[in-house]
Amino acid sequence: MTAVVEKPVPTSARAESGGSWSAVFALALFETRRLLTRVPVIIAFLLYIAWTVWRTGRDSDGFPALQDADRATQSAPMLVGLAVLLSVNLAALRSRRHGTEPHFAVLVLPPWRRTAAHALSAGAAALLVAGCVAVQFGREALRPGAIGNGSVGELLVGPLTVLLSGLLGLLVAGLVRSALAAPLLVVFSLFLFLFFWGTSDDASRWLMPVVDEATSNTLPSDLMGRPAGWHALYLAGLALSLGLAAVLVAGGRKPVVVAGVAGAVAMTLVGGVAQAQTGDDDPELVRARERATVHPEQVQSCVRRDGSTYCAFPEWGPRVDDWAGVVDRVRSLAGGGADEQDVVVRQRVEARYGLSGDSALMPLERPHEVTVGTRWGGNRVPEFSVAVAGVLVTGNEKASTSMCDGRMVTVMWLALSWEPDPVAALRRVRLDDSVTGSSLVLQPTSGMYMTDAQTEVLRELLERPRGEVTARVKDHWAELTAPKVTAARAAGLLGVKAPEGDDKCLD
Repeated sequence: MTAVVEKPVPTSARAESGGSWSAVFALALFETRRLLTRVPVIIAFLLYIAWTVWRTGRDSDGFPALQDADRATQSAPMLVGLAVLLSVNLAALRSRRHGTEPHFAVLVLPPWRRTAAHALSAGAAALLVAGCVAVQFGREALRPGAIGNGSVGELLVGPLTVLLSGLLGLLVAGLVRSALAAPLLVVFSLFLFLFFWGTSDDASRWLMPVVDEATSNTLPSDLMGRPAGWHALYLAGLALSLGLAAVLVAGGRKPVVVAGVAGAVAMTLVGGVAQAQTGDDDPELVRARERATVHPEQVQSCVRRDGSTYCAFPEWGPRVDDWAGVVDRVRSLAGGGADEQDVVVRQRVEARYGLSGDSALMPLERPHEVTVGTRWGGNRVPEFSVAVAGVLVTGNEKASTSMCDGRMVTVMWLALSWEPDPVAALRRVRLDDSVTGSSLVLQPTSGMYMTDAQTEVLRELLERPRGEVTARVKDHWAELTAPKVTAARAAGLLGVKAPEGDDKCLD
């Protein structure tokens, strides 16, 4: 009888032979389940979803531009990213905290493959956020009146931020074997973001995961000037670099891992350099913005509706019917030939300063030409209505903005009386949200001033039957639109009592 003596197989050899990727994926599935059920991650996702649901549909303009809606998906996932950073870090240090690290020597997976499993769990959290982003943007895109074009690069920022955060927490776990490192990193990340968000306005801001624009300006998508695609490449490369670096720290010295690190770093550098060189300073973009601002007719298409002409940037073609509806309603209330006056509605935008610019548009001097902006719905509707009424009464926008007499009563009645709730529309169109006293009235270009007496007369008119007031406006159109007419005279012509308030305009 011959005894067979087997040599013990080295631990590394057992781990490598048995450590198949199927085992890595099985561990990743387990860690993903643990990650997504941790209290910080659950709370972060609940807050993220609640904030997104609450915010969706609350756009003050009502009709979204998709080149703005894609950026609206970026900030909220940062909260999820911080929770994932903390949770992945704690998961990677679990065996050290519980004193079970020596027991892992008997398992088939070496440390670097366990690290890879944790990295895959962070990727699963990022995929879940990607699904939320897709639902959020899809809901905006399917809303009636949505226009414009979203950017895939902008939509990728939220999920990539979560992936980047999780892999950063994983790398820190390999470098600093302390559970205090992740909370401190979360605090530092918040401070860094707030610092760059509040102070940086140059290319360095693109080093941050989310680059916000503190503006309400909406530009055509080809004038945005945001290097969204390069930024997404930069974030993807940075996330891969952190994840593969964590695998290296854990002992993964295979050539494919080393080559992957080199490729990820190269990807990060290419995206980072390209995003810094692409932006507001691009000569072709500067010329395009100048042309869209100063000579919009060169890049717009025009259509005619009931004799009037409507000129819009290509993405805003579907909005023409809405503009025409407002023009027709205002014009139907006018008299003295103004009810048949053809107007030219010109869409205008101040694009020379990019998204950071929010300058007011100067009023036009061309006869019967009305400005309309790139935003629509909400307060923008009565503001445009005021602009149309001002042009019908005075002849051009510049004259309407310098008007300082009782004609303002006629302008505001034409602009608001067709609204379902004209008093509420009056509140929305005034700078101080008031319906009494004097105030500045907003419109797409420079505002108009409304005195206390004019407001008083208008309130009386808005409380009367519209048909009755319309007949008086048409009968006395010439007198109501004559320069220097007073609010008291307008009140007498329209059959309401004389105002008691001050009728003096601002200098």
